[in-house]
Amino acid sequence: MYLGVVHRLDRPTSGVVLFARTSKALSRLNKLFKERETQKTYWALVKNTPSASEATLIHYLKRNPKQNKSYAYPQEVKDSKKAVLSYRIAKKLDRYCLLEIALHTGRHHQIRAQLAAIDCPIKGDLKYGFDRSNKDGSIHLHARSLSLVHPVRKEAIMITAPPPIDALWEACS
Repeated sequence: MYLGVVHRLDRPTSGVVLFARTSKALSRLNKLFKERETQKTYWALVKNTPSASEATLIHYLKRNPKQNKSYAYPQEVKDSKKAVLSYRIAKKLDRYCLLEIALHTGRHHQIRAQLAAIDCPIKGDLKYGFDRSNKDGSIHLHARSLSLVHPVRKEAIMITAPPPIDALWEACS
């Protein structure tokens, strides 16, 4: 059986991943992603509450392959790529804040780098400024849903993944 990976998630991230069952489907789905005809929604539990209850973040990310890390800059710098996401505060917990994020570009470690740049590191994400890791090595970043139009049937599809079983995620429901 053929199984093609259409997109990826960072290793410590949970959530929706789409696979294609044929090579023809893979090329059609890749085209949808390339042309930004998909909508991805993420949930992130962050350390600090952002100053605005909702906003669009625009940064220029520069990747450092040796560190496997991206750095966010407010202005364009050499070899950087524009990164855009929108967020809204979905819920405030005692020590964390749940953000719902719409990803407009798909850059390396984009959500992690952009949230760290506004002093809102994701719980468990040592690489981007959180003070301690989660016991299982995960971070509290979850690819909640993926929406697209089926490339053959032309039907709207929305795939939603429940968050991992965890007391903090359960507090967000």
